[in-house]
Amino acid sequence: MQEKFSTRTFPYSALILAVALPVLVAGCHRTPGPDVMATVNGKPILRSELERGYLSSLGDNAQQPALPELADIGRLQVLTQMIDEEIMQQRAAKMNLVATDEDVNAKVLEIKAPFTQEEFDKQLKQRNITLDELKSDIRKTLTKNKLLNKEIESHINITDAEISNYYTAHKSEFNVIEPQYHLARIVVTGQPAQPSNLQNHKAANDADARKEIDALHNHLVNGEDFGTIAMNYSESGDASNGGDMGSIPESALKSDLNVFNAVSKLKPGQITDVVPMVNAAHNIIGYAVYKLLGHEAAGQREMNDPRVRQFIRQQLHDSRAQLLKTAYFDAMHNQAEVHNYYAEQILKQGTNK
Repeated sequence: MQEKFSTRTFPYSALILAVALPVLVAGCHRTPGPDVMATVNGKPILRSELERGYLSSLGDNAQQPALPELADIGRLQVLTQMIDEEIMQQRAAKMNLVATDEDVNAKVLEIKAPFTQEEFDKQLKQRNITLDELKSDIRKTLTKNKLLNKEIESHINITDAEISNYYTAHKSEFNVIEPQYHLARIVVTGQPAQPSNLQNHKAANDADARKEIDALHNHLVNGEDFGTIAMNYSESGDASNGGDMGSIPESALKSDLNVFNAVSKLKPGQITDVVPMVNAAHNIIGYAVYKLLGHEAAGQREMNDPRVRQFIRQQLHDSRAQLLKTAYFDAMHNQAEVHNYYAEQILKQGTNK
């Protein structure tokens, strides 16, 4: 079910001030060594840690901004996130909620599962991260999740009355005006493009693409998991999500009659034959296999529909969790002693020019 719910320029120095000022702490204190970017209750955040986080924030291309001021803004934003993260980690440690080695190793094994050791090592190299750094990041994430589960999630209770009130106020949003098709796909194309699959695999040309999609279709017919194949070999942007395209209205699906005719014959769980993909000039640009995950007829969805209740429950839960987390983060930040030396350094340099 689908959810229904003038730029002005100013000096870079002002933008840097806007980012830096909220994280400064009033009062005089001695500045530590040049490699300490900030401290949280006395614990330092080092330049090397900030730089790794900053480079990670740039994404796969790791392309530096055109202006040094923009790079400074990016580092300040990352440092603010790291400060908030450290506050949470210290809070979790006080409550004995730090993730164990067993927790971390289990998560590493889960991440490694789709890969050979060689492929996994290649993934780490592409991300410019070591196994120890990956484990450190995993430990922080698991620890933060344990903290939030105890402090936030355990206090959220969505009642039947709240669900009923939400449905009454938003009843029109549950009136599906046309049939919906929930689809997943696997796409292979000979067109030049950056692959988005786990194997970093790309067909070289049209003939190669047709050969590969036929082979993948045979694997599917033999019972292999659609989502796993999509993540490893599909060249579409939704590959990382197992090829899941979400729910598509029938009118949108009919814009490509080849796809509609193939999909409309399916029952949930079934897959199409190989379907050619064409451009506006009706030239073949690739090939796809579709899987029908679900099909909804048009009409009003009633409150006793389990899908409606689950959707409303999730909406109410997510909005409440976001509110509580925001308040919780702010409260923890107010209780912490934070010194942002990097922000102070930028302010000092800027005001001395």
